Amino acid sequence: MITLFLQASLLIWALVTLLWLWSVLIRNASIIDIFWGFGFVAVNAFYVIGTGDLNPRKILILFLVTIWGLRLAIYLAIRNIGKVEDFRYRQFRSNYGARRYWWVSYFQTFLLQGFLIMIVSLPLLGISSSTHPGNLNLLDFLGIIVWLTGFMFEAGGDYQLWRFRRDPGNKGKVLDTGFWKYTRHPNYFGDTAVWWAYALFSIAAGGYWQAAGSVIMTILIIRVSGVALLEKTLNTTKPQYRDYIRKTSSFFPWFPKEKSDF
Repeated sequence: MITLFLQASLLIWALVTLLWLWSVLIRNASIIDIFWGFGFVAVNAFYVIGTGDLNPRKILILFLVTIWGLRLAIYLAIRNIGKVEDFRYRQFRSNYGARRYWWVSYFQTFLLQGFLIMIVSLPLLGISSSTHPGNLNLLDFLGIIVWLTGFMFEAGGDYQLWRFRRDPGNKGKVLDTGFWKYTRHPNYFGDTAVWWAYALFSIAAGGYWQAAGSVIMTILIIRVSGVALLEKTLNTTKPQYRDYIRKTSSFFPWFPKEKSDF
């Protein structure tokens, strides 16, 4: 297992290094965001192929991770390609100075995301390195239900947000319909659910401690770079967002509150 993990780490290190060199040439670190989903596809494919013997669970996880990762990568590519560098990286570039940021970004952004991909993908390692029988059991079928729910919220939320932003008349407004009526972050909720599905598959395969990767992903989404960061930004840029907060569930989907409730 350790050898497989180290080999996959070398693969991700090589990919993020090549990506970093490209980002220096085009002066845009945002391309690492597009790589995020693809990185998990690459790691999982390496794990499945590297262990050799295919079984129903490995085939299933290869299919699910590939769909999830490529969907996310394509969505972010459509959203980001041709646009200016994301404001987070522009802020970093301003803080460190253009003469320093080109090498600082390698450690702060590219190697860091490569490291996170390896840690978060531990459930995928647990599945592929398992010596347990690969036939699907009740936990696997529960994982499929959780994955489908998460993917529906994540992909559906992203699509609804993309359509909403395409309409110039919605500039400055808050999306509060569709999936966004029941949770302020359907895409983040969906992403988290998908990773807990991978944890269930890992546990079903006998990989218990590897489920820690899903815990780390949840913390990143809720407390670090996802919900917390976005809520802080929207609270200052969109006054209507405060009303949206009062009536809409923060993370887990639930029915919106009526106006008389607040």
